[in-house]
Amino acid sequence: MQLDPTTTEIIRNSLVYASEEMGMALRNSAYSPNIRERLDHSAAIFDDHGRLLAQAEHIPVHLGSLPSGLVKTLEYCHREGIELEESSMIMVNNPYIAGTHLNDVTVICPVYHSDSLVAYAANKAHHSDVGGKVPGSISIDAKSLFEEGAVIDPRYLIRKNRFVNSAVTALSSKSRTPKERIGDLKAQTAANVTGERRVLDLVKKQGRKMFQQACEESLRKTEQLMRLRLSKIPSGSYRAQDYLEDPDGHDIRLKVTLTISKGCLKVDYTGTDRQVSNPLNAVYGVTLSGVYYVTRTLTGDDVPANNGAFTPITVNAPQGTILNPTFPNPVAGGNVETSQRNADILYRAFSKAIPYKVPADSGGSMNNVMMGGTYGGRNWAFYETIGVGLGARKDVDGIDGIQANMTNTMNTPIEEIERSYPLLIKQYELRPDSSGPGRRRGGTGIIRSYQAVTDNITLTVLADRGRNRPHGLLGGGPGARTEVNFYKRTRGKTRKTRLPVKVTVVLQKGNVIEIRTAGGGGYGKPEKREGARIEEDIEQGIITSSNARRARYQFRGI
Repeated sequence: MQLDPTTTEIIRNSLVYASEEMGMALRNSAYSPNIRERLDHSAAIFDDHGRLLAQAEHIPVHLGSLPSGLVKTLEYCHREGIELEESSMIMVNNPYIAGTHLNDVTVICPVYHSDSLVAYAANKAHHSDVGGKVPGSISIDAKSLFEEGAVIDPRYLIRKNRFVNSAVTALSSKSRTPKERIGDLKAQTAANVTGERRVLDLVKKQGRKMFQQACEESLRKTEQLMRLRLSKIPSGSYRAQDYLEDPDGHDIRLKVTLTISKGCLKVDYTGTDRQVSNPLNAVYGVTLSGVYYVTRTLTGDDVPANNGAFTPITVNAPQGTILNPTFPNPVAGGNVETSQRNADILYRAFSKAIPYKVPADSGGSMNNVMMGGTYGGRNWAFYETIGVGLGARKDVDGIDGIQANMTNTMNTPIEEIERSYPLLIKQYELRPDSSGPGRRRGGTGIIRSYQAVTDNITLTVLADRGRNRPHGLLGGGPGARTEVNFYKRTRGKTRKTRLPVKVTVVLQKGNVIEIRTAGGGGYGKPEKREGARIEEDIEQGIITSSNARRARYQFRGI
């Protein structure tokens, strides 16, 4: 039977939906609110050579790290004599193999048909606690990877359709919430079984040879399309740099040079600062994710997320830098914060070639909040990220209060937080006057505050943009900085203390922590606005009435 374009598209789209369905199975089976409610996971299907065939539209920071991690895991297994046999699954979270940070546990399932390997189903999920110095496992001052939690090299999680207990306990025994870890691992295996089932349905229906030919053709066509889109960007070299905020008060430089020529993109990070002694290092898989994500957003959403889209792209991140550290440097924050700054500098470099397509800076931080302790006789650990304002673009204002760039998670519902943890949400709203002014205004940040219901809650905040504001573009103004405020009631009065945006403190009953996230940068020089539009922005909480006069020179309203 001869391959035709229709069959190729049917198989390609079936694999895309299969990866999406894997994510649904993971979400519906998960124990932890972080996966069940916030959807902090990704799923993908690979061919028998380890090339990405389809990845669901889940978490952008997994876009390059999941494919990179699968290849490195296969290499490790081959080197160590670990056979990915039928009815088995492999788990790994070592960032220098899996490609993100220890919280992200990857589970890989080889898919066999008639004793022959035809594909891999894999997923990555963020476990809210894997041990380490602080609840949530993302500290601000770990000096080594081993201070961040359990480090698991590739090993069998399932063999001959049975769980390997030693693999399960390797993770659960180090966690403050072992039952959640066991439940989430089981959910990850359920997701892979779903992917395996869908791949086998396709192979049985189309035939193994037809399936493989269609996959090859899909990769070839995607590469061809990506080269075409890259060729439409003006050739040349484009540079940009920005800074990440070190907890000790110094700025860490990230620098990139993009070279575009003949349908190819070269990304060079020469000039980026050396790796640091804290967890802001980002492993190479995270750096790849930033490149792939930004490139995909600028070349069209009709370019499939598969290996063909990445073939025309080469990335050089010198080893020993903050974007390609060496083992065992700590990396927990690189996945969540350094990745965001990488996206910012990539967009800024592209803006010199195609400014009409590129947004101004987003809020530039995932605003990680981690808490934990003991309550009601049990240990608990909470993790979430908080949205920001998106940067404005040529024709539209930035979106208000949303996860930006390298993350695509939901918020944790207030009802879920207050039901599951000793916390009360005191405030959750858009942050007035946080958007960057311009012809198109940036999106507004968020105010989210938590009150402790019990004593001795260890809180860690890992955020950025506390000193350096998100940039506007083409004359647009910067967004507001991130703020972290601590409220303590003493002698009948409430005292407010401004904290660093990277901090660990202990909360006592009644204490309140408030996170005010950064707004997006503006696009274009501000122009005068009509009073009716200002009133609309006041009503929606985007600006305050006291700043209405200044608002006449901000972006147009929503």
